Amino acid sequence: MAGLFDKQAEIYVDARPTYPSDWFSKLAALTPQHSLAWDVGTGNGQAALGVAEHYERVIATDVSEAQLEHAKQHPRVKYVHTPLSLSDDELLTLIGGENSVDLVTVAEAVHWFDLPKFYALVTRLLRKPGGIIAVWGYNDLVVSPEVDHLMEGIRDRALPFWDPKIEHLQDGYRTLPFPFESVGLGSEGKPLQLDIEKKLSLEGLVRMTRSSSAVAAAKDQGVDLLSEGVVKNLENAWGGPNAVRTVTYKAFMLAGKVKL
Repeated sequence: MAGLFDKQAEIYVDARPTYPSDWFSKLAALTPQHSLAWDVGTGNGQAALGVAEHYERVIATDVSEAQLEHAKQHPRVKYVHTPLSLSDDELLTLIGGENSVDLVTVAEAVHWFDLPKFYALVTRLLRKPGGIIAVWGYNDLVVSPEVDHLMEGIRDRALPFWDPKIEHLQDGYRTLPFPFESVGLGSEGKPLQLDIEKKLSLEGLVRMTRSSSAVAAAKDQGVDLLSEGVVKNLENAWGGPNAVRTVTYKAFMLAGKVKL
């Protein structure tokens, strides 16, 4: 995953939805202590900022330096570049040591990870009892029948350019391995279905779509999935270049604790 989102880091920072504050309130209510949280694959810090409203310290890590350069600063969030060359023991020490973390969050990223390795590290890091891991993502956007049809066409044409690891995201994390005990917010094979509403302009829609790894990969190979004609069709379906629409991102979550 290192470098995958580097080229579109600046686009990504303002193109994606904001995670609802009540998500973080619900997760915080599940952990008895609120000393330390780890936001993994933080990107530009979207989830880390929500976590920081409830935890004294947040270590927010990413393998992409370019993403971290665009991260939003917060007094309780420490951003750390974690290259893939770091050993598990080095990462463990960097985060806080065994049995030290109250909450681990992964937003729109866990499908890229070496899951057995990552889950083993999380198991060592989480406070026992009381520590929680929560992973979530989104894979669809609902606007209107006309816009949805055009976006489906773009997704279909993007299929050859998707990394195979995106499969778990595309199926809504229903087949994502998640070897943790349920805490009532989704469980292995049964992700909690969630909606994220957002006011979005046509420019925002186009920028969000351009920030997709598949669209960027296609562009690198000489295929423009957002050609002038495609954008014009979107503009007509959207209601004009200056219209602002309410859109709904279809999201899903898995949360759990270490099985004792």
